[in-house]
Amino acid sequence: SPSQGYYTRRGGVGESGDFITSPEISQVFGELIGIWYISEWMAMGKPSTFQLVELGPGRGTLTEDILRVFKQLSSVLSKCDVSVHLVEVSPKLSEIQAAMLTGGKVQQNPEDESAYMKGISKTGIPIFWYRDIQDVPPGYSFYLAHEFFDALPIHKFQRTDKGWREVLVDIDPEVPEQLRFVLSPSRTPATQNFIQPEETRDHVEVCPEAGVIVQRLASRIERDGGAALLADYGHDGTKTDTFRGFRNHKLHDVLSAPGTADLTADVDFSYLRKMAQGKTATLGPIKQREFLKNMGIDLRLQVLLQNSSDTATREQLLHSYDMLMNPEKMGDCFNFFALLPHHRLVHPDKKDKPEAKSPLPPVAGFNELLLK
Repeated sequence: SPSQGYYTRRGGVGESGDFITSPEISQVFGELIGIWYISEWMAMGKPSTFQLVELGPGRGTLTEDILRVFKQLSSVLSKCDVSVHLVEVSPKLSEIQAAMLTGGKVQQNPEDESAYMKGISKTGIPIFWYRDIQDVPPGYSFYLAHEFFDALPIHKFQRTDKGWREVLVDIDPEVPEQLRFVLSPSRTPATQNFIQPEETRDHVEVCPEAGVIVQRLASRIERDGGAALLADYGHDGTKTDTFRGFRNHKLHDVLSAPGTADLTADVDFSYLRKMAQGKTATLGPIKQREFLKNMGIDLRLQVLLQNSSDTATREQLLHSYDMLMNPEKMGDCFNFFALLPHHRLVHPDKKDKPEAKSPLPPVAGFNELLLK
């Protein structure tokens, strides 16, 4: 909701907000993602332009960590035209991002331009803000969606004796001002459109908006090249009822005080894979701890521990590593999923002359990162 929605009113990321995300826990998380993009850019032949496009960038922490890696590896990227494109609907969050990434040096664009705001990062890279992915200019792009898809609205469906019924929100006649869930009396258009005939679960959540965005990403990657990395709470078509609310880091009833809590539902990666419609190859989902291990988080942690002299910093590093990697914490509930051009995984002419081509480099994160 433009006026009463959570992200337009609050959008509470971080210690003082309603939930905390991996980039807020440790800088290592964003650094490893930055390395993933550079690794893929190199594997794809170092194209001369590189648009980093982030969907729902939160406070801008993740982008800042990635840009720090780009600066450290500026000699590698020296001949490449790098730009950052942030897709953000929240006016409040875009202000926070601008302060973090540019030191607040931004200018508002006129209404008729696709980007509503632009600036230059502290490391000298142009940054643009958009309200919709459709507004991001075409071109060779790497997309990032970290805890983005779980915030999009879902339809919920329940299998009953009479067939599938949609779960709807109603006003409780017993308690005025109170909302309740009810089952639709008959099939709704959503029931007819979103339930797959082969579905075996009794309760299903479908996020059509996520499907549309993945279709757009897949079309762009197929047309212009690049890749997309998606990281989120999720499952591979196995979970049922995952819709929940968070407020002040505690679970919150999703139907009480609408617009004041963060609402989330686990991402169904099997649905996203289907929605890519074969336009791109897909990898994953794999668990966050496997992805970060493959990206060399253990080595990075050792370096940081060796370079830190005070006990408090070392304890913080070990604590944040545990948060990210422990299967009981974030290690198993977060997943990584990628969209890549088909030629990144299979040589176009491999079928005819298998011996003619050198093997393609493995995709970092989904395989072990080869450090050259």
